[in-house]
Amino acid sequence: MDKMNIILAGVPMDAGKRRQGCRMGPDAYRVAGLEQALVDLGHTVTDIGDTRPVSVEIPDHPHLFSLPECVGCTQALVHTAQQAAQQGLPIFMGGDHALSMGTVAGMAAHADRLGRPLFVLWLDAHSDFHTPDSTGSGNLHGTPVAYFTGQPGFEAFPPLTAPVPTHRVGMIGLRSVDPAERAVLEKDHAMLADMRSIDEHGIKAPLMAFLDKVRAANGLLHVSLDVDFLDPAIAPAVGTTVPGGATEREAHLVMELLHESGLVCSLDLVELNPFLDERGRTATLMVDLAASLMGRRIFDRPTRSF
Repeated sequence: MDKMNIILAGVPMDAGKRRQGCRMGPDAYRVAGLEQALVDLGHTVTDIGDTRPVSVEIPDHPHLFSLPECVGCTQALVHTAQQAAQQGLPIFMGGDHALSMGTVAGMAAHADRLGRPLFVLWLDAHSDFHTPDSTGSGNLHGTPVAYFTGQPGFEAFPPLTAPVPTHRVGMIGLRSVDPAERAVLEKDHAMLADMRSIDEHGIKAPLMAFLDKVRAANGLLHVSLDVDFLDPAIAPAVGTTVPGGATEREAHLVMELLHESGLVCSLDLVELNPFLDERGRTATLMVDLAASLMGRRIFDRPTRSF
């Protein structure tokens, strides 16, 4: 297995939704031993600390929660992602899912400079395809895919230098998607694999089809892993639980196949709320999944006790 230079970037972002706690996520990953797990696999790991929002001069919005901070975080993360990608493979430790507005936009700009297309694998119960105009809750963690695919309504956010077309987005684990979101995603040919199709056909088939598409285009792949991709019975530390998510083995299989593909250029770990966890079990599972992505084999899994 190739050894890599992995850049850990904390994103203590809690601006994407009203329920707070995700700002503690980066330190939870550190305490759960993410860096040591990756070092044990032979990788070089550098923790560059936490990215903080830049100050932006825009007014608060009457409906959107914490718009100025979300815009400031996005602007800062576009820069962080591009800088980190030049040094190695960045892992962005969140933080709520609004952080992906900045991480994906920055990674897409990096890929564009290399002359390669960026694809995005969205492992999530939700499609996060609302716009600031369509979100009923006003929580911007439900909008990142709409932003980085170039949908209208994001005039307050940094302009995209390299939008990711919707047909280069693959979503696995869906089970809570508004009809309007689904209609647009299907029309624009996003790859959608909800839990019903996974129950019927397994999780490997849609993933391999998407990876074949990335490989055929000589693309790079950004993976965005939301805690609520997983079933809440095994990953309770998230404020947006939806029953019927991926099992632990399904999730590890996805990570193992992603590792074997050699296509992954960056990773988001998002929506971990340690305030809702049970003795760190969700943080530990997310660390284990990141280790599988970076080459830990099934025989090498540590025994856990809680």
